[in-house]
Amino acid sequence: MSNGKVVLAYSGGLDTSVCVRYLQMLNKLDVITVTVDCGQEDDFKEIEKKSKAMGAVKHVYIDAREEFARDYVAPSIKANGLYQNKYPLATALARPLIAAKAVEIANNEGATSIAHGCTGKGNDQIRFDVTMHALNPKLKIIAPIRDMNLSRDVELKFAKEQNIPISAEAKKYSIDLNLWGRAVEGGNIEDADSEPPEEAFQFINFKNDKTGYIEIEFEEGVPVASDGRRMSLISLLQYVNNKAGEHGVGIVDHIEDRVVGIKSREVYEAPAAVTIIEAHRDLEKMVLTKHELAFKRIVDEQWSWLVYSGLWQDPLRIALDKFIDATQSRVSGKVRLRMQKGSLRVVGRKSEYSLYKSDLATYAAGSTFDQKQAKGFVELWGLQSIIANSMAANATSDKKQKGVTNDIKS
Repeated sequence: MSNGKVVLAYSGGLDTSVCVRYLQMLNKLDVITVTVDCGQEDDFKEIEKKSKAMGAVKHVYIDAREEFARDYVAPSIKANGLYQNKYPLATALARPLIAAKAVEIANNEGATSIAHGCTGKGNDQIRFDVTMHALNPKLKIIAPIRDMNLSRDVELKFAKEQNIPISAEAKKYSIDLNLWGRAVEGGNIEDADSEPPEEAFQFINFKNDKTGYIEIEFEEGVPVASDGRRMSLISLLQYVNNKAGEHGVGIVDHIEDRVVGIKSREVYEAPAAVTIIEAHRDLEKMVLTKHELAFKRIVDEQWSWLVYSGLWQDPLRIALDKFIDATQSRVSGKVRLRMQKGSLRVVGRKSEYSLYKSDLATYAAGSTFDQKQAKGFVELWGLQSIIANSMAANATSDKKQKGVTNDIKS
């Protein structure tokens, strides 16, 4: 006899497939699986077939690519979203959207429980739990992998016993892919001193040593065209991802501080994200004042931390978005980048809102900058530093003088 219905955020991979069976066997629940398409390029028909073959009472597929690009990736571009100045937040951005869709289905289906396949070691559990409870605190959250303290080898053994089909790639690595990037975990990648094998990557061409150029055009902080071709954000992400990846750009390999306190070695493949954020930051430096840039760096770091830490629903993130949006009204223009064998650098930029004026910056004849005005500025700029150093020197001299006097008296 069923204890009710549970909605499971379902990818069709090892973790969530194992969850279907545990939810049925241990919790005696009817499982409704929900797969949210954020650009992971899976065979969604096969995922549906797999769900039904495992006895799910219903499967729901949601194409959320447009929403993901518009409401999650675009704000992250404007915020230069990089956790610890490295990770472009691809998985972190998709999790609150998937969680929100799962809650929506749970509400529609009258489910009393909602489930995910996260472990207790990672950040995704926080992203799912916080979003789910923020949107519907009455739903009971079940996380079989975390709740049962399961390891990956135990899951693989259980999947074999239950005749749950698992792909060859899933047996080697844990992969998470969406429009904004690809995360690779498991296997020899867990050895922090081991170089990830080329086979672990999908978009990176390691053999191309030719030089390539790419131009990205922004309007109010959002990329709208590349190499002179205007296109939708989804198409642009795919175009930049393919072109930058073809030149070896986009591998992020770093030691990351998870929210739960663990340091982990993380490997990401994100050619589009790495390229677009580099271009966006450069364009901001051209059109924003140094005061705007200094404060926005603080805001960007806090925004990235909130998203990484599963706090997409927090009012602070929403408030920070309003400040960020206000700064983006002038972030329009074009940035040209050079790519070769994994290297990436900006080689040109232009904008009608540029604060860079060549007639002021030039050292050649015709400069409009009056150098004589700088003398008084320099004197005032360093005035307190000069006075402080003078006082320190006098204090040191006085101490030395007293020491000499005391030596004479003694």
